[in-house]
Amino acid sequence: MPTNASSVPSSRGFTILEMSVVLVVIALIVGAAAVGRDLYRSAQEERFSSDFVQAWLLAYDRFVAGTGTVPGDDFDNPTGLVAGGTNRFVCDLDLQNAMLAAGVTLPDGRGEGFANRYVYQDARGNPQDVRVCVGAVDWAEPAGSVGAFALRPRNVMRFEGLTPSLAATLDTRLDGRVDPFRGRFREVGRQNALATPTPARPWSADDRDNLGGGTNPDDQVALVQGYLRMSQ
Repeated sequence: MPTNASSVPSSRGFTILEMSVVLVVIALIVGAAAVGRDLYRSAQEERFSSDFVQAWLLAYDRFVAGTGTVPGDDFDNPTGLVAGGTNRFVCDLDLQNAMLAAGVTLPDGRGEGFANRYVYQDARGNPQDVRVCVGAVDWAEPAGSVGAFALRPRNVMRFEGLTPSLAATLDTRLDGRVDPFRGRFREVGRQNALATPTPARPWSADDRDNLGGGTNPDDQVALVQGYLRMSQ
């Protein structure tokens, strides 16, 4: 019997044009996902800066304005340094209770009892926990002539649990550039450098580094700590 050609299943494959269209669509989807991820991270960094960092700076300034001294200092014989000396820090409930006793409203943070902590996602989607403390450290400042620096005690906020990209973003917003050795925001351990390396080095890690070493892209991103110098 004659066979109807229209009833025979077609074995025709994709043409080059059809494959090209499919690849373009896939590229657009991947690109949109990457852009969306970057926008989400930027929004997180903006919220961290405005809702947490700036809120703690305001709380600190209100404490000083209301008490005439800094957290942990001796009211009767103030030194002007947090906790009365360098390399001493006030953290967690001690910091929060000091603020509340002075009538200062705490930033939201993670909630009651954790106002000095902030949770965000790193570039790999893993949760990270920032902790802020206040203290005093030796700080390198210009002295006498161009290129000369001397150490002076300065009050700081210490931010722990920063991914390198978040630290670099905060550094740029506070100082206008990324420089862990100079400016108002510096990497812990580099705030007292009397000489700036040439060429200037970035922060000690980046988001390609893992917390425990190795190269697994699913591991937690390496973390750094930063000091933010206070104005008083």
